[in-house]
Amino acid sequence: MTARKLAMAAFRCLQLAFICLVIAHISLGFGYPVLWNLLLLVLAYVVVIVMNRWGGTPDRRPAAHEPVAVAPPVTGRWTALNSPADRTPSHGTHAYGQTFAIDIVAEPEPGARPRFRLLWPLARRNRDFPAFGAPLLAVADGTVVRATDRHRDHLSRTSPPALLYLMLAEASVREISGVGRIVGNHVVLDLGDGTYAMYAHVQRGSLAVREGDRVRAGQLLARCGNSGNSTEPHLHFQLMDGPDPDTARGIPFEWHGIGVPRNGEVFDVPAEATQETSQAPSPT
Repeated sequence: MTARKLAMAAFRCLQLAFICLVIAHISLGFGYPVLWNLLLLVLAYVVVIVMNRWGGTPDRRPAAHEPVAVAPPVTGRWTALNSPADRTPSHGTHAYGQTFAIDIVAEPEPGARPRFRLLWPLARRNRDFPAFGAPLLAVADGTVVRATDRHRDHLSRTSPPALLYLMLAEASVREISGVGRIVGNHVVLDLGDGTYAMYAHVQRGSLAVREGDRVRAGQLLARCGNSGNSTEPHLHFQLMDGPDPDTARGIPFEWHGIGVPRNGEVFDVPAEATQETSQAPSPT
């Protein structure tokens, strides 16, 4: 087991111990100040912050990688969010190999995607979002090394009360439960040369491949969903240097004909853009 895997296990154990101590303090009336319980929580976040901000040995630093060029994972009109073109780590942390990850939402036409609302509706059905059910395609030839399809697609978190619930309650439970609860249903492809592509928040019941399958660029893998730690149906895409997001480090990418779209940038992918024939991705 690697140091990163041990650190993530320690982080989750310390969080769980904190919750157990708080419950015991309330129910059994332990005679020490409740603030002592916070020591475990502080230690948990010290462990994970140190590990997630550590760049690793020089030969494994994400910045040492040239961007890997692959085909886009979708077709149609989409908008980029949390893009590494604007900042890295793009999601504020190196955890789960997402240093250079990107989120994209379908925008087939202006106004087609429901916007964030202050009060009502608190949540929306997944079918209200054009990304839900959109095909997710292999970005290069490769082998399926992970294909998980057991998590439900929940309602959107696109209002302040729903977002608060996600941040204060749901996200914490998912963090303790492990990476599978965070990325939800997902597919990981081995593209060769130590490069792996992950598609997160996949729609339940939509997997078109199984672990061990060989796939060709442009082949259907699954469909876009809203499983895991997600506010609305979207695709979270990233390249990393290992198949396990708990221990992997992010690798920068760029999409053929598109590059890396910036936050809020709308881009259109014609169907032929996903039909790459190379056996593995190539650095640019």
